[in-house]
Amino acid sequence: MNGHRTRAGRKFFMGGVVPLSEHEQRQLEQIEQALYREDPKFGRLVRSSDPRVHYKRKLAQGLVGVLVGAGGIAAGVVTRHLYLEAAGAAIALLSLLWVMVCWRRHVARVRPARAKARQARSASPGSPSRAGLTRRARMMERMEERWRRRQEGDRRM
Repeated sequence: MNGHRTRAGRKFFMGGVVPLSEHEQRQLEQIEQALYREDPKFGRLVRSSDPRVHYKRKLAQGLVGVLVGAGGIAAGVVTRHLYLEAAGAAIALLSLLWVMVCWRRHVARVRPARAKARQARSASPGSPSRAGLTRRARMMERMEERWRRRQEGDRRM
């Protein structure tokens, strides 16, 4: 199944975000620029799959929604129509909520990749750092250590 597993009828990918080094990021940007120069239509299509582009677009749409909501509130105040004020407030609040949800999703994707990149730069090649491990990974590490001690004959735990 090539890295995919099925759980409750849905597929999910058994992998993660792999951070690129600065050199690889520069190379990727050069390749993208050359692609845009050679085939602008295909370049736009490829660029539209970049999550940063989607995040920026959603942010702009959310801010436009907030402005429309503020305009509705102002129109309601000027014309003294309560329904315009309520509709404007609802649009503004829903737009802010949408922007916050999009921001959290974006940060959830970006933050683990940056943390892994920082950990890879700071950790020495021979010893893995425990700071970046999850609770489950630390528990597995302790269990493996206990098992190794047991195999060596050391009974203290």
